[in-house]
Amino acid sequence: MSEAVPDLRLAGFTVGLWLAALGALHLSAGWGMVAGAGGLGCAAVLAGALRSVAVVRWIGVAVALGAGCGAVATAARMSVREAPALSVLVESGATVRAALVVRDDPRLLTGTAGPPTFVVAVALESVTAEDAPPVRLSARALVLGADPGWRGLLPGQRVTVTGRLLPPRPGDLRAAVLSARTPPVPRGRPSWAQRGAGVLRAGLQRACEPLPDDSGGLLPGLVVGDTSRLDPALEEDFRATGLTHLTAVSGTNVAIVLGVVLFVVRRFPAGPVVCAVLCAVALAGFVILARPSPSVIRAGAMGAIGLLGLAGGRPRAAVPALAAGAAALLIADPELAADPGFALSVLATAGLLLLAPVWRDGLRRAGCPAGVAEALAVPAAAQVACGPVVAAISGTVSLISVPANLVVVPAIAPATLLGVSAAVLSPVWPAAAEFTAWLGHWPAEWLVLVAHIGARVPAGALPWPDGAAGGLLLAGLTVAVLFAARRAIVRRLATVVALGVVLGALPVRLLSPGWPPPGWFVVACAVGQGDAVVLAAGAGRAVVVDAGPEPNAVDRCLRRLGVREVAVLVVSHFHVDHIGGVEGVFRGRRVGAVIGPAWPEPASGRAAVEKAAAQAGVAVGVAAAGWAYAVGGLRLEALGPITVMRGTNSDPNNNSLILRAWADGRSVLLLGDAETEEQEDLVAGLGTAGLRADVLKVAHHGSSLQATALLDAVRPAVALVSVGRDNDYGHPNAGVIGRIARGGARVLRTDESGDVAAVVVEGRLAVAVRGDPPS
Repeated sequence: MSEAVPDLRLAGFTVGLWLAALGALHLSAGWGMVAGAGGLGCAAVLAGALRSVAVVRWIGVAVALGAGCGAVATAARMSVREAPALSVLVESGATVRAALVVRDDPRLLTGTAGPPTFVVAVALESVTAEDAPPVRLSARALVLGADPGWRGLLPGQRVTVTGRLLPPRPGDLRAAVLSARTPPVPRGRPSWAQRGAGVLRAGLQRACEPLPDDSGGLLPGLVVGDTSRLDPALEEDFRATGLTHLTAVSGTNVAIVLGVVLFVVRRFPAGPVVCAVLCAVALAGFVILARPSPSVIRAGAMGAIGLLGLAGGRPRAAVPALAAGAAALLIADPELAADPGFALSVLATAGLLLLAPVWRDGLRRAGCPAGVAEALAVPAAAQVACGPVVAAISGTVSLISVPANLVVVPAIAPATLLGVSAAVLSPVWPAAAEFTAWLGHWPAEWLVLVAHIGARVPAGALPWPDGAAGGLLLAGLTVAVLFAARRAIVRRLATVVALGVVLGALPVRLLSPGWPPPGWFVVACAVGQGDAVVLAAGAGRAVVVDAGPEPNAVDRCLRRLGVREVAVLVVSHFHVDHIGGVEGVFRGRRVGAVIGPAWPEPASGRAAVEKAAAQAGVAVGVAAAGWAYAVGGLRLEALGPITVMRGTNSDPNNNSLILRAWADGRSVLLLGDAETEEQEDLVAGLGTAGLRADVLKVAHHGSSLQATALLDAVRPAVALVSVGRDNDYGHPNAGVIGRIARGGARVLRTDESGDVAAVVVEGRLAVAVRGDPPS
């Protein structure tokens, strides 16, 4: 094999193993064993069929061997998940007493109404159903627990808890989900290493408490992967800018720590074995401190392989080392095959190994200084390698990612080293730890600034098909371009075309970015299966009616619309699909008032709204029919509920706050989730003339529970339906949508068109869609 061509035989084995594990996760254990046997058999066939071409033969054999090993390894794990003794209990939803071991830090589940819920990855040791002997096993599970006792548990802690077994989601190796009904009862203590890591992580958080919220929340995430204080809005900015890898610990951090250890050790007369041992200790300590997330596990495995080469005095080839590390991890934990973070980590490293050196050398031959060539080639190679997976997940192709990653490079190392130093100092010298964290927050502030600016660059991300099809499409185009670019004439042609596209299209995107549309006065946000409606009330100001089911979606919608101040947040009723995202409305915005209906149920939903409002220093007011409000050319009036409804199909829905708004000479009727009873009461109380509106926010996501008399009375020109794609409720009802359309209305659905808006252009009513429905 030519020296210019990397050794890809082991890479083929890893790819085959990866794909087989990914496919087998969605099969039964029996089918996985069949697939594994088939893969091993194919290896033998290929070995004979491809003897004529050495390279293709070995890569083909390696892929087939990897597929067989991946299928067998995954099926072996799935046989544990599908063990009859446990699966019978899961299928029956049995209540059991479980002995388990905590595998990772408990995470607080966000975007839910009611008491806080912790999500804990555990390993089941035994389960005991009522009047039955205990079932001994070793299987993965997920615990959902509301008791505060879950918060402080450390990995390795053994506990006992009683709860109900539920089936897991498809495509992972968890055997069950345990809904805990009692507090966890600890049995013994975690290992000394985990206790020490917990002390250091807690000490770093304490050292970061006096820091500003953004950098103080980012630094623990960057250093040890603790994102408990990280602002979700900031995390979204990092994601939009292509800097997600900086919001949690990654291989870069491991490389920085090991680089410092090697630098110090080599100042002394230490041989390769001593260097390897000290680096191994540092590596093990850092992985325990940062918790074994997929990226850290991959980085640790790669570091271990490199240390073996260092101990023997013979550095291993880079690509086989990466492939061996990834293969070992996939065999040990096949569930990583379905983890996007693991895929991005491996692909980024592959880009650095295969693409960056070639591009760096090419830039240097073209006269680019060595440091600049390195700085340009590294982020570009990582972005190109990760692009297909990012596009499949996000449905976008980032244009800002490479320059953003380039300008943050100088800040990563100092922030990491100062953060690690603060964690190490925290148990013995808290004051020094706080000072070191304060020093570390300055490079972290630079990362925050780049993320904020990058997320707001117009046309910073272009839409792209999401899902597997979009990822494979971009991967194919990327490979084709990389091969074609080996010819000089193709590179010149590609440069001319790219410059033409940028110079031609970018000014258009900058001058007319497309969203928000000029003249918008009402927008139904694409927040999934829920409601969030925005009414314009002046430059940067709006009235928001409902907040959707989770904070990120409504926050993103408001940021797209440029809403910096919410004059009033109106809650139509307290179901979670209307109030689950209330915290997202408050993120980085001043909220003048919060108004809700008199009907207090569900109590958990009202409590969630009151809690979010109290944290912002705002009281929750009550509105009823006759309530009115005016701000910035927008007028609001509450039309209902006229009569308190009891004993209906859903009393919270049928006591929804009904609003009518006037803006730019147009009227909007917002029905909340009112069902037939409240709608008929509106028609009886106000008459058909009192319900006429230009724009209708269709009630209850377009459900079948609509009063035809109300639809006929409103006679809207535009109907907005806020509904989630592929929801389980059959929303919207085809008959209802057809009736509204036959009445002459233009029907816009958020599940089909993303954010949808009614606009006034030259005094005429029009519509606009953003075209990004959430998956």
